[in-house]
Amino acid sequence: MPLDNIAKRAEAYKPKERVTYKMIKEYIEAKYGFKVHTAYIAEVKRSFGLSMYDAPNAVEELKQPRKHPTAEKVEAIKDALKHFKMI
Repeated sequence: MPLDNIAKRAEAYKPKERVTYKMIKEYIEAKYGFKVHTAYIAEVKRSFGLSMYDAPNAVEELKQPRKHPTAEKVEAIKDALKHFKMI
């Protein structure tokens, strides 16, 4: 088997870079000029059924009701998720 074929196959099995909330937030701030909260990113990810990581410090009940992102922020988060090929 030629070496270039082996390299192509190895590239196909290479794990994808893990996209962090920080990367998503930086992309949105650079492109749109505003910040988004990690809870907003998590809410949009949940709406697409994307995997969520277990939060070791999660609480059963929130002290204050959760706020929801504006339509503008939802669209920016969707764009970031598309940019990072998550959706």
